[in-house]
Amino acid sequence: MKICLAASAGGHLTQLLKINGVCQGYDVFYVSSVDVVLDKLQKFGRTYIVGECNREHVLRTITVLFKTLKIIIKERPGVVISTGAAPGLLCCLWGKLLGSKVVWLDSIANTEKLSMSGRLVRPFANLVLTQWPNIAEKYKNVECVGAVI
Repeated sequence: MKICLAASAGGHLTQLLKINGVCQGYDVFYVSSVDVVLDKLQKFGRTYIVGECNREHVLRTITVLFKTLKIIIKERPGVVISTGAAPGLLCCLWGKLLGSKVVWLDSIANTEKLSMSGRLVRPFANLVLTQWPNIAEKYKNVECVGAVI
């Protein structure tokens, strides 16, 4: 099975790498947002850098939209796992449309509600996890299995 691990650089990527070990023995590739993390991620496997994007930068988001589509078409993962933010969401979207299972692990920083990306991915994700029990209680089909960090 091929697994895509997708997260923006920074806290999202730090949390994603905490679960990296569960993917041992599988064909894993990484998608992130900035070149600064390229050397670190290449130690684990194939790595793609797509750029930063968010709802405030529409042109960047369109660029990342097409970059993530190209990667997902090329790699055809069976599973996409993401902790966010927008680039991870886009990988999840394309993965789902092309037949992948989608797992979303919302950031531990979101203590009151799911992140915007988490709320957008929730309707089509196969599994949505939060790290806070009170958030799991607020949303249908969101589970809490404890903290990653």
